[in-house]
Amino acid sequence: MTSYGMPYLLEDKTGKLTGSHFLDINDRLRLTLRCTSRGSTHATYIIYNATTGTDPVVTLNFGSNNSLGTITFGSGPQVPMSSFLEPSSNGSAKTRKFIGSDGQQYKWSWRATQSEEWTCTNASNHQVASYSLKVPGEPEYDHSSGCVLTIEEAYPHLAAEMLASLTIMRHIVAHNL
Repeated sequence: MTSYGMPYLLEDKTGKLTGSHFLDINDRLRLTLRCTSRGSTHATYIIYNATTGTDPVVTLNFGSNNSLGTITFGSGPQVPMSSFLEPSSNGSAKTRKFIGSDGQQYKWSWRATQSEEWTCTNASNHQVASYSLKVPGEPEYDHSSGCVLTIEEAYPHLAAEMLASLTIMRHIVAHNL
C-alpha cells in the first residue's frame, strides 16, 4: 500500500448515531454505518466497507432500552459488547479498551484532549484515531456534519473496528450507560 504521510480523514456526513457515511477526503476509504432494524426491544446497525465490497464487516445489535448487546465481525461469532469493549482501569464508562484484530490493545477516551471529542490510543499511548465535532463557528455545508473520524495512516486495516468501537462509545455516552 502506498504511504502518503497523511492520516485518513473520514468525513462523517450526518454526525448521527442512527447512520452515516464516512468518506476519506482523499477517496482512499469509504465506510457506511446503517441502521437496518429498530424496535422497542432492539436496534441493529451494520458497518460496510464500501471500498472493498458490499458485504457487512461489522454488525452491532443493541438491546432493549438502548442497552449494550452484541458485536459480530463478518460472519464470526456474536460477542457481548461489554466483553469486546471493556471499561479501563480508571472505572469510567467513557474510557474503554479493546483488543484489535492485530492483537494489540486500544483505548477510547472521551474528551481526553481539548481538540477532539474522542481519542483512541494504543498500549504505548500513541494516538491512532480520533473523532472531532464540527468546529464552533464553522459554516454549514450541504451533505456534511462537519464531524471527522481521523485514523492514522498506519491503521486502515482497523478502520471498521475503530468505527464500530467508536459507535459503541458514542452510544454509551448518548444513553448514559
